[in-house]
Amino acid sequence: MVYKAPELVCPAGDWASLTAVMESGADSVYFGVKGLNMRHYARNFDPLELKKLMTVLRENHIKGYLALNSIVMNHELSKVRQILALAKDAGVDAVILWDMAVLAAARELGLNVHLSTQASVANVEAFREYARLGVTRIVLARECTLEDIRVIARQKDEGGGTCELECFIHGAMCVSLSGRCFLSSFSYGESANRGRCVQPCRHEYLIRDLEGECEYLLGRDYILSPRDLCTIGFLDELLSAGIDAFKIEGRIRSAEYFRVVTACYREGIDAYSRGDLNAGLKQGLQARLQQVYNRGFSQGFYFGRPQDDVSRGLEHTRKKIFVGEVRRYYKRIGVAEITVIHDVIRVGDPLLFIGRSTPALSASVQEMQMDHRPLDQALKGQTVGVKLPFPVKPKDKVFLWEKIQ
Repeated sequence: MVYKAPELVCPAGDWASLTAVMESGADSVYFGVKGLNMRHYARNFDPLELKKLMTVLRENHIKGYLALNSIVMNHELSKVRQILALAKDAGVDAVILWDMAVLAAARELGLNVHLSTQASVANVEAFREYARLGVTRIVLARECTLEDIRVIARQKDEGGGTCELECFIHGAMCVSLSGRCFLSSFSYGESANRGRCVQPCRHEYLIRDLEGECEYLLGRDYILSPRDLCTIGFLDELLSAGIDAFKIEGRIRSAEYFRVVTACYREGIDAYSRGDLNAGLKQGLQARLQQVYNRGFSQGFYFGRPQDDVSRGLEHTRKKIFVGEVRRYYKRIGVAEITVIHDVIRVGDPLLFIGRSTPALSASVQEMQMDHRPLDQALKGQTVGVKLPFPVKPKDKVFLWEKIQ
């Protein structure tokens, strides 16, 4: 099998995260529009923004995929057709789906179809059948092991097929098969399969015996909440398995998360292509991944059923603390005017800037001034000038980007 670097497919839940993944090395971006996708609680994009979104992606030579992958009820079929028509007009590169009605409607419009992991394809016969229906890429079920993937990759093209194979490499996992969890729907009336999961599996639970004599608080071990998938430690094995596309999960997460995770996997894939992906680099990349939001890391199902992979809560090594807002930015001198709303900003502090289109840019404070006088620290209520190596925008939020002790 001739090696070809896989496509790095990254999520975007809003404009800031879109910019973050584009700048960090994404080959393609997947996104949802409001309603009918598996991340209802992400900001998502308005269907009327699709044309603008695809224009931005094309200008950066990046592909764009529309996720239309939730359960579709009978009364929503007309809405599906409307969204697909807008997607066709905008020139999206593919639609990610699994409902057969959506598949039929997309094919009628001549749209490329990527089959969501929600379809739970885990064998080569199912793979070939969907390929015969016109699907151009299939995202395998999360339960596939690395050996399963190698076999499917080897067998899928026997007979001249061209359908591509995609796998998840990083992000949240569900305790149920391929995200088919009903706990949120049963407990809160919010269906995970319609992108509305309120994540009751991540909660602490109090168990009390019926006699009222003892009780247990389950918080250290979140018995329903798995760790996050992280494959950086065995990325070379995935890269040699014949997978056409690597997908990062997380449209509901923050822009700084997207920036770090995309950059780490981009660096790992490129290093492998050069023959430079070694144990030291993988350890360094994993340490960087641990800085951003995570529940601890797991190898998922790649080496069989996960063992002792229940989350013990959040384990990221950095946190962001809201401190203020950008009032003005002076482009000629590269200075942001920041009003401190909470806490204190000191010289040397690492700051993180996030806005509607500002993609989680970070820099340490080298110097501050107020009324043209240097300051060592800026207190709540003060407005100060801070020199930055990048442009920001008025109303961008400013955070301290601190290490967790």
